[in-house]
Amino acid sequence: MAILILDDDPDVALAARLLLQRRFGPVRLLQQPEDLAPALDSGDVELLLLDMNFLPGRTDGAQGLELLQRALAHSPELPVIVMTAYAEVNLAVAALKAGAFDFVTKPWDNAKLCATVAAALARRAPQGGAGQPSTLLGEAPAMRELRALIQSVAPTEANVLVLGEMGSGKELVAREIHAWSKRSGETFLAVDLGALSETTLESELFGHKRGSFTDARQERPGRFQAAAGGTLFLDEVANLPLAGQAKLLTVLERREVTPLGADRALPVDVRIVSATNLDEAALFDPQRFRPDLLYRLNTIVLRVPPLRERREDIPLLARHYLAAYAQQYGKPLRDCSAAAWQALQANDWPGNVRALRHACERAVILGQGAQLEAADFGLSAATMLAPAAAATSSAGPSLSLHEREREALDEALRQAEGNISQAARLLGLSRAALYRRMEKHGL
Repeated sequence: MAILILDDDPDVALAARLLLQRRFGPVRLLQQPEDLAPALDSGDVELLLLDMNFLPGRTDGAQGLELLQRALAHSPELPVIVMTAYAEVNLAVAALKAGAFDFVTKPWDNAKLCATVAAALARRAPQGGAGQPSTLLGEAPAMRELRALIQSVAPTEANVLVLGEMGSGKELVAREIHAWSKRSGETFLAVDLGALSETTLESELFGHKRGSFTDARQERPGRFQAAAGGTLFLDEVANLPLAGQAKLLTVLERREVTPLGADRALPVDVRIVSATNLDEAALFDPQRFRPDLLYRLNTIVLRVPPLRERREDIPLLARHYLAAYAQQYGKPLRDCSAAAWQALQANDWPGNVRALRHACERAVILGQGAQLEAADFGLSAATMLAPAAAATSSAGPSLSLHEREREALDEALRQAEGNISQAARLLGLSRAALYRRMEKHGL
C-alpha cells in the first residue's frame, strides 16, 4: 500500500514525498491527471494527496474537483486530502463538501501535514458508527467507560470538552464523537488553536472579506463556515489568549460569525468539541481561562486516561501498531521477547499512546532478531533509569547528548505546560523542529 500524490509541480511533490515517506512508507508521485485512474485501478493506494489546479493560469480548481469526484466514485472509502494555495480556501471548502477528508494549504507546515495524513490513514479503519467497532483501543475499565460515555453523548448536540495529556488520543475521541453523532455524514474539521497567532486568529476562525487587511486579496471563509453542518474540533483551546477567548465566546453565544471586513454576521451551525492538555485545576484560573467560556465548552467533560494508568492495554495497543507497521513497511510480523513485554509495560510513557506508536514503528524498522527486544523500542535506557541513576550518583551526571536533549525537551514542555509553540520558543526551535525532536524521543 502507498500514499499517492498527484501534483503537476515536481518540486512540491518531491518535497511532500521526502517528508511523508520517512514516516508513512512508500509514496508514489503523479504529475498528469489522466494517470490517476490507472493508479487507482492498481488497488494499492491507501491515501490520495490531490492538487486542485493543473492548467496554467487557472485557480478555480474545477479540474481538481472533478478528479476528486472521480477518485471517490472509484474508491468511496479512499481518504483524499486536497492541497490548495493560501488564497484558495473557498475551493478547499467546496472539496470538503464533495467528500475530501481534509485540506492543507501551500506552503504547508510539516507537522500539520503529517498530522493530517496520520488522521486520514487512521480513518481507513472502521470508525465508531452504529454497528462498527470503536477506533479507541483498550479494554481497561477507564477505556470501556470512556467509550460508553461517547456513545451516550455523541447523538446529542451538547458541547464536549476533552481533557488529557499530550499523545493520549484526544483527537481520536473527538472523531469518535463525530462518527457516532447525527452529523457523521458531514464535515469533521480540526483546528489547532495553539498554532494560530493573535493576528491570524479571527481570519482563520471567522474568515475575511477581500481588502479587509493588507494581504486579503480574496474573500476567505473561516473554519466555522467550513465545518457548517458538521463538527468543529478546537484543539489546544486553553492556548488561546484571553482576547481570543472573548471572541470565541461571542460566536458560541450568538451562533454567528462576522468575517473581518464584513458588515453583517453569518449564522453558523456546528457541533463544538474542544480539547486541552492543561491541568484541569488550571482551567478554573480566571487569569488563564475565562470562566464563562469554560461553561460554554464543558457541558460534557470527557477525560482520556494516560497510558500509565491503563498499563493492561499496552500489549493490545503494541500488537495493533506492530501489525500495522509491519504491513506498511513490508516487514515480517514478530512477537516481543518476555523482557521486551516487561519493559513496555514498566515504562511510564510520558508521551502516552503517541509515544508507544512511535516506539513500535521504530522497533519494526530497526529490529533484526527473531523477536523484538526492549532496545528495538528504544526502551533500554528508560527501563533502567532508576538503576542507572543510582549507579551514576557517585560517578557524576551522565554526559549523553541524547539524554541531555530529552531532558531539555521535557523541561521546556513542562514549563510551557504542553504548549508546543511556547516550548519551541523556550528552546529556540521552530514548531516543526520541536515536533521532529519529540518524535525522535517518543514524547
